[in-house]
Amino acid sequence: MINSIKNISIKLKKIIITNKVIILMTLPFFAMDIFTRAFGLKISYFPIYYPAPNIFTLLWIVFFMGIVTSLKGIAGKILYWIFFILSFGMFLTNTIYYSLTGFYFSFNLTKLADEGSSYILDTIVHTNPVIYIFAVIVLVYTIIVAKKYKKYDEFRLKRLLIFVVVFVILHLLAPLMFGHSSSGLKWNNFKKPRSVYENYSDSNKSMRISGLYEYSVRNFYFTFLKPKDKISKEDRKFLDDIYNAKTEDETNSYTGLFKDKNVIFLQLEGMDTWLLSKENTPNLYNLLNHSINFTDHYSIYTGGGSTFNSEFAVNAGFTTPISYTENVYTFNTNTFDNSMARLFKKAGYSVNAFHMNSADFYSRGINYKSWGYDNYYGLKDIAKYNNLDYELDRELILNKTFYNKMFKQKGKFVDYIISYSPHTPFTTSKEVGKLIAEKKYGVGNVPDLSEEETAKLMVGETDYMVGLLIQALKDNNLYDNTVIVAYADHYLYTINDKSVLDKYKETDNNLINHTPFFIWSSDVKPTDVNEVTMQMNILPTVLNLFGIKYNSNNYIGKNALADNYHGFAFFSDYSWYDGKVYVEDGKVTNGGKISQKKLEQMSILVNDTIKKNDLTLKYDYFRK
Repeated sequence: MINSIKNISIKLKKIIITNKVIILMTLPFFAMDIFTRAFGLKISYFPIYYPAPNIFTLLWIVFFMGIVTSLKGIAGKILYWIFFILSFGMFLTNTIYYSLTGFYFSFNLTKLADEGSSYILDTIVHTNPVIYIFAVIVLVYTIIVAKKYKKYDEFRLKRLLIFVVVFVILHLLAPLMFGHSSSGLKWNNFKKPRSVYENYSDSNKSMRISGLYEYSVRNFYFTFLKPKDKISKEDRKFLDDIYNAKTEDETNSYTGLFKDKNVIFLQLEGMDTWLLSKENTPNLYNLLNHSINFTDHYSIYTGGGSTFNSEFAVNAGFTTPISYTENVYTFNTNTFDNSMARLFKKAGYSVNAFHMNSADFYSRGINYKSWGYDNYYGLKDIAKYNNLDYELDRELILNKTFYNKMFKQKGKFVDYIISYSPHTPFTTSKEVGKLIAEKKYGVGNVPDLSEEETAKLMVGETDYMVGLLIQALKDNNLYDNTVIVAYADHYLYTINDKSVLDKYKETDNNLINHTPFFIWSSDVKPTDVNEVTMQMNILPTVLNLFGIKYNSNNYIGKNALADNYHGFAFFSDYSWYDGKVYVEDGKVTNGGKISQKKLEQMSILVNDTIKKNDLTLKYDYFRK
């Protein structure tokens, strides 16, 4: 046994000595990969010492060098430099782009080359100098070590075939390191390495799990080579007819009512209708009663990640596909020229988002950029907390960095604020519930509250934030020139005791999704709008109020303040509600009255709306 180990050691040492130069020639490739991934250290996903990305990198480097050392004469050296130059280019491109944006480079960006060409030089000049220092070291080292490479006298075909076969087999097996894919649509797929690898829609996570070389090749494949789903003639005609149709006039006395005012979108985590009350949330209640109040609003749930689904709906005007399985945060490579951010920016606004969670959660950083935002700010990314204080909604206003970015901006602005505190678990014994209870009752004096009582306590934290928000508007002379668009991301489905919901709302069907939505301004006349609305109505309604021109065909929902507006809500099982009848499986189930003709017309409208939504996203229709 000892002799066997000794023999192996001798052979290994001999191999290393014989291939010393080849091994030294591989080191720049390893160094560039490790530096690239380490440069994204703030991405709280897949540390650089995890096996998967390093194994991918090892596979590619051995593959490179296997080909190089199989070629005859100067060809091997030439190919080595080709591999190096390509790798060096991707290393610089990714690190420079990450240095300036916080995202790794994606080949999708080449489709926007015209937009970025004007500031490429400025980007290169102002990037982190550490990148250039490291790049020079790698380049000089490579030049020195490559000079020692000895040419081979013959083409070694057998060696080349072995390297190719071994690489292909191992590369096919490598994804097994990530485990199995999730079956069905899961809200947390963005966290799972196998899902990230299969979708490759998040450049930061994809780089972290793959390494520089696997990422570059796979990203190139997904962008340029992967066969696209071909749209049928029937589906193409269906979409063309919709998007080319003459638009209806949705203007009325509300059009331009808030022109040139600032706007704050206030997305309220779990703020169910029964929680927004004078007792629980006095600040929100006061705003609601001095607002345009959309009394029959539904935060529909159509896929994994109900919170982000609402963000997508308000920003893009679409919702998670219903007819096929795809998480909505994977559509960040789609074209969103008609997003809220882009239309407001064309009108001269700065547009920024604020939340407690990091940019990698739901791939928000990348998605908000794809929608046209100037920045997505996460408390976890920009501030250090020794406890869970960042989960307190008050920190969205009390944090000095957030405060200044929200209220000290020059010119017109859009702030998109996402609250968090009324979040599961609804208990005062741990996590954010405990923190909020201790703020109110004092450490050691927290009573044992029921889930219902805890939920009411937790929404009080959000309401406290709203009070701070209103005061900040007054302190910065913004109170009379700012509009607040407030809505819930979803009803409180996360509460474990469902009997609580039975006390307050319809729970036998999808009408349980009834949530608050209102638009406040200090000078607006309080008005109740009783037509049915859902998240996809928010964007066109707000655009109309601010006098921003848009094509209503480019969204799923319509302006809810138009004179000819007749609203409806649809749900993931194709059921629908128009304010009078709730229809499920083609049958009215709430006792309402509707003619058979009207029933059929509405059912067709709902099906066509869902089809428009799903096909538009699936085939990235707007890219054409």
